[in-house]
Amino acid sequence: MTDHFKGRQFNQSVITFAVGYYLRYNISYRDLVEMMRDRGIFVHHTTLMRWVQYYSPIMRALWRKRHRRTSKSWRMDETYIKIKGQWNYLYRAIDDQGLTLDFQLRKKRNFNSAYHFLKRLLKTYGLPHRLVTDQYGATLKAIKKLSREGYLHKGVHQCSKYRNNLIEQDHRFIKRQQVRSASYQSTRTAARTLYGIETMHAIHKESRKKLGLFGFSAYQEVDQLLAA
Repeated sequence: MTDHFKGRQFNQSVITFAVGYYLRYNISYRDLVEMMRDRGIFVHHTTLMRWVQYYSPIMRALWRKRHRRTSKSWRMDETYIKIKGQWNYLYRAIDDQGLTLDFQLRKKRNFNSAYHFLKRLLKTYGLPHRLVTDQYGATLKAIKKLSREGYLHKGVHQCSKYRNNLIEQDHRFIKRQQVRSASYQSTRTAARTLYGIETMHAIHKESRKKLGLFGFSAYQEVDQLLAA
């Protein structure tokens, strides 16, 4: 087991509290500094930022390694994220129960972005029984190529605005981060932060499904994930 906290000035519980609450709730680093100060922990906001940037990719990798079971009915869509004044696109996929399958930040909304995201999704989870998307031309072109290459069967893909409402509603959690995203100064920083936010959102949905509306603790989930 890798010790992800070796050599840190603060212990594991302090770091997982900070990272978990920042990624789960729409708060700033300075807000988090105040929350921690109330608990007798004094830490600079830039230190919190470094923790989030360091642990978010680790969390994503561990979650992807652990998350394998899924239903075979999928919804795929992309949403807009502004980074340093420029629109970028977060590609996302969920199953018919609303559980997260995958996500990826891309600079452009085009054929290559849709193709590579869908190809990775199919390689990870196998062939779905149903794949629902919107009618955006680049996405349809990518699906046609994947079908020719044998990754998808005919009749699997559907364009349905009604059925795609599920992922449109799931975008709302990411949209809540738009005020925070105004401070993103690079694609790398934005990607790391958004991947951490998406991972926490995915874990929250899985925990809510298992335990109902109660039983989720942001820092405990981070602690368990990084300790695995």
